[in-house]
Amino acid sequence: MNANYDVLIIGAGLSGIGMACHLAEACPGKRVGILERRSAIGGTWDLFRYPGIRSDSDMFSFGYKFRPWHELKVLADGPSIRRYIGDTAREYGVDKWIQFGLKVLRASWSSEDQYWTVTTQQEGSHDTRTLTCKFLIPCTGYYNYDHGHRPDFAGLERFQGICVHPQHWPEDLDYRGKRVVVIGSGATAVTLVPAMAGQASHVTMLQRSPSYVFSVPAYDKISAVLQKMLPARWVYGLARWRNIRLQRFIYRTAKRWPRRVRSWLLSHVEQQLGHGADMRHFSPSYNPWDQRLCAVPDGDLFKVISEGKASVVTDHIETFTETGVRLKSGKSLDADIIITATGLQLQSLGGMEVQVDGRPRHPSSLMTYKSVLMQDVPNLANLFGYTNASWTLKVDLAANYICRLLNHMDRHGYNVVTPIAPAGEMLEETVMDSLQSGYVQRGRSTLPRQGRTPPWRVLHNFVADREMLTRHPIHDPALRFVRAATTTTVARGRPACDLVATSMDETAV
Repeated sequence: MNANYDVLIIGAGLSGIGMACHLAEACPGKRVGILERRSAIGGTWDLFRYPGIRSDSDMFSFGYKFRPWHELKVLADGPSIRRYIGDTAREYGVDKWIQFGLKVLRASWSSEDQYWTVTTQQEGSHDTRTLTCKFLIPCTGYYNYDHGHRPDFAGLERFQGICVHPQHWPEDLDYRGKRVVVIGSGATAVTLVPAMAGQASHVTMLQRSPSYVFSVPAYDKISAVLQKMLPARWVYGLARWRNIRLQRFIYRTAKRWPRRVRSWLLSHVEQQLGHGADMRHFSPSYNPWDQRLCAVPDGDLFKVISEGKASVVTDHIETFTETGVRLKSGKSLDADIIITATGLQLQSLGGMEVQVDGRPRHPSSLMTYKSVLMQDVPNLANLFGYTNASWTLKVDLAANYICRLLNHMDRHGYNVVTPIAPAGEMLEETVMDSLQSGYVQRGRSTLPRQGRTPPWRVLHNFVADREMLTRHPIHDPALRFVRAATTTTVARGRPACDLVATSMDETAV
């Protein structure tokens, strides 16, 4: 009945380290382990190393609530975020819990033993290792670390230059004086273009369709002034409060008055580029926030376009050629380097197999409870951030809820909790269907489903989630709790260790 760990976290990125820090503070008696496939802390921010890599959310809301971000750069660069995550882990002592180089292959729950058996593989070898835990928390994000998405471009093998996906950026790639074509129009593309334009001969952003791009200040001047008069923690709290509400206001306004917000966004772009700019390249066919907006600090993308260092082409690729790409319009783009910033491949739970008493549980056939626990899966929580706001806002709320749940279980002698959904609750929608991005549509078959009503429906609303996850009581008829194992025997000669199920207000017999 003794597991190696009380809680096992999978992933030492932004979410995993945040979860571990919450446990260190709220559940100090727990035996906690962290499994990290890579050789360093940071997750996404350790994986992505392309030029200009930065957050697409402001750092006052993207940083942890419990550890203020005091730098004034609004969209922080990747190395700064990586350091922030690592420093946080060391400050809270959770870096000592990490085992590096272990990829999780499968997790199997035993109702008889009341614990998970987690099978891992050492990176770079076929050696496997097995660990056990009472509660499992995947903090693995939502995309495949092994492979980004690259369409099957016709003639790709003919191209004589260098073709790179940003997810696997070569450290020694020299683009000085080179002609560069960046295929894509999302956050990665609008980051790469201005970052490379200073050294490349010319950078062309080739897009099938435009995205909404808006400029944000590179530095928070208001906080800079306030820091001279107020304690740093107060300034952080004020900036975080302000930005959270501003994000929510923009999102809700875009959903309620999409035409007005669209007009405002496009007029802002035209001001940046100058009158007479070809707005076809910045006028999407969809409404604002049907896909994430692309933020650029101090309009850096618009500046390099205005200066002639970069350009935008909206067209479809007919085929790659020896020297570049030929478009369906008949135009050709010559390139020494082509970067396929064509998106991610979605993946749930880091791609690991999940079994409950020998039966597989596929996320795509299950709902989430309060967007944290998994339907019909005991003692498993999956941290998943916001898609319409800063990722970490939701992670902090979810981690707080998990700690409350674990402490409640300890107080009442419960070993197991399983969300049980009513019949007919599940819809075909996924937890990311609020976005119409290509990578979301491609990956629908891997994502958990939505329910008709809370707590089986993902709210995408910070205020409502804060109320539900941090203030509502743990008690809920949708949660089935099981007390600790006993040695009592029952019919058929089986031990009763997994048969004592209770709701929150019942007593076990």
